[in-house]
Amino acid sequence: MYEKIINGHLFSTDKTKLQKEVIHTYLSKESYWAQNMPLEIIEKSIIGSICFGIYLEGKQIGYARVVTDSATFGYLADVFILETYRGKGLSKQLMQFIMAHPDLQGLRRMMLATRDAQGLYLQYGFTPLAMPERIMEIKFFEKY
Repeated sequence: MYEKIINGHLFSTDKTKLQKEVIHTYLSKESYWAQNMPLEIIEKSIIGSICFGIYLEGKQIGYARVVTDSATFGYLADVFILETYRGKGLSKQLMQFIMAHPDLQGLRRMMLATRDAQGLYLQYGFTPLAMPERIMEIKFFEKY
């Protein structure tokens, strides 16, 4: 477990602290990338990831996860701060916390996809794909 208190907010990788109903509500109803995603899928994604929660007075207010082999590759996903808590630098603090995680040190590559937060991720070393012609995907489901 990896934890740090920053400006009165608890940042933690302890999965027992995750408030799945908060995560599910945000992802399935408010995010643009996971609309209508069932709770069962979100629970399965938590199991297969290093999860990062932000808590204020016991309430989860932010989340992110990294899918990784902890050796060569990581994929950053599902990053959010609840709207009420935005504009306070929490996304930057979350990114610093994620990037400092011991299991993510020495990776050859970390990737993510974003529609509108490139400015945030550029600050932590992310760049557009150098050779997008080498990256391929299969998109199995359009519904979420």
